[in-house]
Amino acid sequence: MSVIIALAALCFLMLAAYRGYSVILFAPVAALGAVLLTDPAMVAPVFTGLFMDKMVGFIKLYFPVFLLGAIFGKLVELSGASRSIVAAVIGLLGRDRAIPVIVIVCALLTYGGVSLFVVVFAVYPFAAEMFRQSGIPKRLMPATIALGAFTFTMDAMPGTPQIQNIIPTTFFKTTSWAAPWLGLIGSAFIFFAGVAYLEVQSRRAQRKGEGYGTNLRNEPVTADDVKLPHPLVAILPLVIVGVVNLVLTRLIPQWYPATYTFSLPGMNAPISIEIAKINAIWAVLGALCSGIFVVLLSGFASIRGTFAEGSKAAVGGAMLATMNTASEYGFGAVIAALPGFLVVAHALQSISNPLINEAVTINLLSGITGSSSGGMSIALAAMADRFIASAHASGIPLEVLHRVASMAAGGMDTLPHNGAVITLLAVTGLTHREAYRDIFFMTGIKVAASFLVIAVFLTTGLV
Repeated sequence: MSVIIALAALCFLMLAAYRGYSVILFAPVAALGAVLLTDPAMVAPVFTGLFMDKMVGFIKLYFPVFLLGAIFGKLVELSGASRSIVAAVIGLLGRDRAIPVIVIVCALLTYGGVSLFVVVFAVYPFAAEMFRQSGIPKRLMPATIALGAFTFTMDAMPGTPQIQNIIPTTFFKTTSWAAPWLGLIGSAFIFFAGVAYLEVQSRRAQRKGEGYGTNLRNEPVTADDVKLPHPLVAILPLVIVGVVNLVLTRLIPQWYPATYTFSLPGMNAPISIEIAKINAIWAVLGALCSGIFVVLLSGFASIRGTFAEGSKAAVGGAMLATMNTASEYGFGAVIAALPGFLVVAHALQSISNPLINEAVTINLLSGITGSSSGGMSIALAAMADRFIASAHASGIPLEVLHRVASMAAGGMDTLPHNGAVITLLAVTGLTHREAYRDIFFMTGIKVAASFLVIAVFLTTGLV
C-alpha cells in the first residue's frame, strides 16, 4: 500500500502538469496528500520541517546560478549575439539543415553557461523561422530544442557550467571536468542518435505532406532590421564563460584553505565553509559574471535601451525556474521519506555495482521529482556516502561516479511534470498531446546514454 501511495502522488503531479497546472502549487499538494494517506498527524510538521526546509535549502545554494545564468542569457539575446550565432551556423550548414542547426545553437548557448530555460526563449524565434522555411512540422521543434539544451550539454559534456554538472562536485569533491572521455562518448551518442531520430520523423512527415502546420499559437514576429554583431564577437562571451569557469575551478582551492572560517563584528558566532563543496558553484558564478561583463562591454549600445525591462524579465524567469525546481525538490524529499520509497530504495540496494545502482536510483528519483537537479540532489544527499564506499571497494574513481550521476539525472527527469518541459511547450505554443511523444524519445536516448558510459568504463577502464 505504501508504494501505491507514493506512485499515486507522482501520477497526480504528472497529471496536473500535463493539464497545465503549476507544479509550484501542486507539488506540495501531491506531497502532503501522500503524507495525509500515510499519517494525517504529520501533514503540518512535514510541510514545515521537510518540504519547506529542502525547498529553501535548494534556493539558498542554486538561486544565484539560475539568476546570473538568466541575466547572461537575456543580455546575449538583447545584444543580438544569439541571432548572430544562428546566422553563422546557418551559413556553415545551410538553411535546409534546420534540425542540426538548432541543436548546435542550443548546445553552444547551454555549454556557454546560458540557462536552459533562457535558451528556450532565445532560440525559439529563430527555430520557428527555420522550421517554417524548411517545411518541418512545428511539433518537432520542442524535441529539437530539448536535444540541444536539455541533454548532452546539460550534464554529459565535461566542463559544462549547468547546475546538473555542478551538484555532484559538492558530494564527490570533483570538478565540472570529471571523466571527460566518458562525457564526450555519451555526448556523441546522444547527439547523433537524437538528430537521426528527428531527421527520420521530419522526412516521414514531409512525405505525408504535413508541413509546418496551421492555426498555430504563440508564433514569433521577429524584426529584420536588427544590427547583429560579428559572429566572433557574439561567441566571445560564451568562450569567456567556459575559460573562466575552468580557470576558477582550479584556482579557488589554491586561494582558500580547505575550510574557510569568517566572522564579522555583528555576528554571534563565526561561520565555516568547506571550500570543496562550494568550489564549483563559485567558479560558475565568477564565470557568468565575467560573461555578463563582456556582453555589456561589447554590446552596450544595443542593450542600453532595453536593459531595464530585459533584466526584469530575466529575474522573473530565474525566480520561476528556481521555484519550479525547488518545489519539485521539496516534493521529492517528502516522497523519499515515505515508507513506499524506502521499500523501493531497499530493493535497489540489491544491485551490487555502485554505478548501475547510482544510475537506476537517480533516474527514478529524477522521474519522481520531475527535476534532474532535484532528483540528483535528493539521491546524493541520502546515498552519496554509500556510493563512495562501494566505489572505493570496487576501485572506481569518483570522477566516474560524478559523470554517471550527472547523466542519469538528465534521463527520466523530463516526464510531463518537468518544469523545463512545461516551459518549453508554453513558449512554443504547443501542448503535451501535440509534442511530448518526441520529447520522451529524447528522454529514452538520455537514459540509454547513462548506461552506455557505464558499459564503456567497465569494459575499457576509460575515464
